Amino acid sequence: MDGIAAKHRVITFDNRGVGASSGTTPTTVEQMARDAVTFIRALGFDQVDLFGFSLGGMIAQVIAQQQPRLVRKMILAGTGPAGGEGIEKVTRITYLDTARGLLTRQDPKQFLFFTRTPNGRAAGRQFLARLEERTNDRDKAISVRSFRAQLKAIHRWGQQEPTDLASIHQPVLVLNGESDNMVPTKNTVDLDRRLRNSQLVLYPDAGHGGVFQFHEDFVERALKFL
Repeated sequence: MDGIAAKHRVITFDNRGVGASSGTTPTTVEQMARDAVTFIRALGFDQVDLFGFSLGGMIAQVIAQQQPRLVRKMILAGTGPAGGEGIEKVTRITYLDTARGLLTRQDPKQFLFFTRTPNGRAAGRQFLARLEERTNDRDKAISVRSFRAQLKAIHRWGQQEPTDLASIHQPVLVLNGESDNMVPTKNTVDLDRRLRNSQLVLYPDAGHGGVFQFHEDFVERALKFL
């Protein structure tokens, strides 16, 4: 985010019920999208670029479909389309990898976001170290209730009937690691195939957190795309 913010105005926010935001976290992607649109409109913006990672990428797709004039360009990372194969298994995978982290006294993100190769493990440690660099205004930890609501929303997204993504006409940059375990990479490839105006980037020996692992390359591509 710092790399992109060096050239563009970047606004990050906690969705309803998450971190510093009050309220109850919705259990559907569609309601989360409505909340995001309300937030964007409240700030007075008529058009924005959207960057959505994982669940955020699902929310961005809905915003582009329901509010096409609001979106200029999108960057979608580690995500997939509604009804994507294997997305409904995200709850099981998340709980398993969280338990694996607790048993090995490691951050679950090491398992959820990165491959288990030597390179992937090293990239995970570097990523976790970067997360600790910020000492002020840090995000508040998500509550268990909100965490479960997010997982339920992703599960429902995976069970939905596929939607017609051809209605999304905006330029889209689609990225993922080639070995995403949370949102299987085949869904990212399918997302790119079904979008009318998209570019696909798959990072080698990388998982769900491919854009974190290859952050320097990602920032360069994102700035060029925007």
